[in-house]
Amino acid sequence: MDYIFNPKIEKLPRKGIKEIQLKHLKKTVQLVYNKVPFYKDKFKELKVTPNDIKTLEDIRKLPFTTKNDLRNNAPFGMMTTSLDNCIELHASSGTTGIPVTACYTPNDIEVWSEVMARCLSMSGLTNKDIFQNPIPYGTFTGAFGFHYGAQRVGALVISSGMGQSERQIKLMEYYGTTFISAVASYAMRLSQVALDMEIDPRKLKVRNGLFGAEMFTPGLKKRIKDIWNMDVHDSYGLTEMCGPGVSTDCDQHDGLHLWEDHFLVEVLDPKTLEPVGLEEEGELVLTTLTKEGLPLLRYRTRDIAKLYDEKICECGRTHIKHTPVKGRSDDMLIIRGTNIYPGQIESVLMKNPKVGGNWRMILTTEKDIDMLRVEVESKTQLSQIEIMDLEKTLETDIKTVIVFTPRVSILPPNSILQEGLKAKRVVDERKKV
Repeated sequence: MDYIFNPKIEKLPRKGIKEIQLKHLKKTVQLVYNKVPFYKDKFKELKVTPNDIKTLEDIRKLPFTTKNDLRNNAPFGMMTTSLDNCIELHASSGTTGIPVTACYTPNDIEVWSEVMARCLSMSGLTNKDIFQNPIPYGTFTGAFGFHYGAQRVGALVISSGMGQSERQIKLMEYYGTTFISAVASYAMRLSQVALDMEIDPRKLKVRNGLFGAEMFTPGLKKRIKDIWNMDVHDSYGLTEMCGPGVSTDCDQHDGLHLWEDHFLVEVLDPKTLEPVGLEEEGELVLTTLTKEGLPLLRYRTRDIAKLYDEKICECGRTHIKHTPVKGRSDDMLIIRGTNIYPGQIESVLMKNPKVGGNWRMILTTEKDIDMLRVEVESKTQLSQIEIMDLEKTLETDIKTVIVFTPRVSILPPNSILQEGLKAKRVVDERKKV
């Protein structure tokens, strides 16, 4: 059962939400125009001024912001206030380039705590819960967002941090953890560690979990739900917005509610940048409405999803819902002329009960032809005959999704090492032309 943390706002009629959005949009546009040279220049290029923003539809007159824009103005060139007014700094991992840095004012932290408290309450967290947070505490936003939100709800927080997986399980046992957060792939890793310790995850007291930070297919969600016997919720967020806390699914598990009083969402065709209709797939583009330190206009997330109809959900919340992120537009791979998202592969693998929790795609070139090998951990130790049978089965099943037949290699349990917070699903070793 989920709980509504802020009923007045979460159940606000659509008209009221739109009024709040327009008020804050005008304020944000004026702020960045006055304080950020990057935006001032963009406004001049587009021949637009803050006074031109009279309706929510006028957002289409405003410039886009990309990750490259943030990097080109790193670390503090996009800020609207001085560092003297900020109390916290977070940054992306920087694995694909210069880290994206976000500084938070006291009010930014308040807003972040609020939206995370809504997400966690929607996932079932209450002040009676013991909340374990196995996410790395550091410049990565994740741990602190969950920590602040859980404190706002009133839960007892175990700030365990990521790693030392056996210790995580022992803490769950010792303190009677009832709710966990994690990256989805790490939740699967923890379940395997528990089994290796001869502890059945279902016999621990953990009954709820909120997961995010990477692609999260329905198949993986079901795996986590079954192996832990817990209710599983999906969290969406990104460093550029606040970290986690942009949206989460309610107990209907049919789309993620996005907090529209703090974020204005558009879904656009990633090629034309024109709006798509409700229930049509496109790129999520987000504008912050209440951020003080690093407000952003029309930020291109590159995340692919759909918006649902604007009808009231059965949970009572009125804020718009979007589908789970299918993948990133810049994560789409073209293999032998076929567009492939890693999530399509995962959706096939997670349906097979013999498959473990970790896998990866290896891309190579042989005689100028793209080759795909999928390495998959088995759930248990298998005989050679069982391995061969499973490889053939998965090759056939994956072919139905991506048209051509990949090579599948079955590996022993826990043999694919995970470095860092997120699982690395794609290793591209193809020759560059």
